[in-house]
Amino acid sequence: MNPAIKASLSSSIPSVKRIVFAVLALAVGTLSSQAAEKLAGIFADNLVLQRDRPVPVWGWAENGHAIKVTFGNQVKTTTADERGHWMVKLDPMPANKTPQVLEVIGATTQTAQNVLVGDVWICSGRSNMSWLLQDSLNGKEEMAAANFPRLRFLRVSQTISPFPLQDASFRIECGVCSPVTERMFLTAVGFFLAREILKEVDVPIGLIGANLGGTCIETWIPLSGFHNAPELSEVAAPEYRKFLEQLRGWLPSAEAALTAGEEPSGLPFNAIGTEDYQQPSKCFNGMINLIIPFALGGVIWYQGEGNGSEGESYFHKMKALITGWRELWSKRGSSPDDKYDFPFYFVQLANFQRSDLEKPEGGDTWTRLREAQLKSLSIPNIGMAVAIDIGEADSIHPGKKQDAGRRPALWALAKDYGKDMTYIGPLSKSHEVEGETIRIQFEHAGDGLLVGEKHGLDPASVLPEGKLQWFSNAGEDRKWHWADAVIVGDSVVVSHPEVKKPIAVRYAFALNSEGANLYNKNGLPASPFRTDDWP
Repeated sequence: MNPAIKASLSSSIPSVKRIVFAVLALAVGTLSSQAAEKLAGIFADNLVLQRDRPVPVWGWAENGHAIKVTFGNQVKTTTADERGHWMVKLDPMPANKTPQVLEVIGATTQTAQNVLVGDVWICSGRSNMSWLLQDSLNGKEEMAAANFPRLRFLRVSQTISPFPLQDASFRIECGVCSPVTERMFLTAVGFFLAREILKEVDVPIGLIGANLGGTCIETWIPLSGFHNAPELSEVAAPEYRKFLEQLRGWLPSAEAALTAGEEPSGLPFNAIGTEDYQQPSKCFNGMINLIIPFALGGVIWYQGEGNGSEGESYFHKMKALITGWRELWSKRGSSPDDKYDFPFYFVQLANFQRSDLEKPEGGDTWTRLREAQLKSLSIPNIGMAVAIDIGEADSIHPGKKQDAGRRPALWALAKDYGKDMTYIGPLSKSHEVEGETIRIQFEHAGDGLLVGEKHGLDPASVLPEGKLQWFSNAGEDRKWHWADAVIVGDSVVVSHPEVKKPIAVRYAFALNSEGANLYNKNGLPASPFRTDDWP
């Protein structure tokens, strides 16, 4: 039996609690990691540390052992606590493009070489976030030009766990962006986000890829996050209750083994889904927990396909995800009065498959999830990149990752880098019935609204003599009609000859609204919306 676990079991803690403690210790692996002095695995060569805020650095050593951390002209000291854990916080630093060495001195000396200081972005979600540059549109050409030595990327191995993992020393791969290294590690969406930022801001960028294809949002939400949304308070609990029931059944034999001086066997981890990556919190436990509280600039998120049939519930899950992550980063890495509301930017689901043009009411599958994503803009410090014009009917992985990365980058440049630019397309703000028409007022019209068309990777441009598509309206009978829609200033006026008393409008409210063509003159598409709340 591991000496640390044996010592804990021989303490004065009551036997049942000691057994539970042993279960958790074996599952998480923290006690076994304390036997060897080490720096947390995320502090690897070629790293980027976050500028302009305290930078936690942590690891493990024997209880009471002294630790000294040096970086540049900073020297921080501490001692490992009774759990074998230690942490220091480097003072806020400006961006620095000169490579430096992070050194940790204890019983041994450990280093991270070639470290820069800049901005760090987590790139999380499912397969559209893990999609490689080489597989994107014009992938070979993009790879050949991917030579950005101040862009660094770090990949957390795709791991799930029933309990929160604490260390990533065997799960981290880190590299410098070049045509050679990109092939193995880099998320295309993250790359294009970083490239857009690098065009405007001369600062090193670090990308942390923590993503897994096919996942639903629940698996990325920490257990504490579910309790931030009352509507979800019971989502994760059943799995843990099931585990506790099996644990109670396992306790008598485990107690007998301990009495005989043997290590308990048959731990009931299967009760909480060690193999099912879709279950609540499993990806968070295996890929996110172990990088908390690494200092961040923000998060980029691309997910939703796995929850595509949902509506309002996805909004609650987004809230649980974001508040859960932010609270844990604040709790573990910041002072109690420092609320770490880092930016969280996401890609709204793109158009996909085909919709029935005989049903102007729309509402099929992903439409309501996009609506929930739009509602998520009510969460503080969040941004949404609209993607309904860059999808592909026959592929859930659209190739235009350039736009999927550039559009959240516009949010970052405007909100976090102080650039004066339009960062999103038109969003419906209000509507008013005017006789036989409904006027929709928009915010984020930018330089004005236009009927646009998008070709390839170019921003949308004006469609000569074009008409707005994918607008429908209905009256009190709730019968929908494809409507005429005309731009008037920063508004769109919608009508149909058979709808004399209109009360509702929908735009691009379909799984695939290919040809939806309301843009602003800055080339960014309007988000799908509706003015009604009918089922």
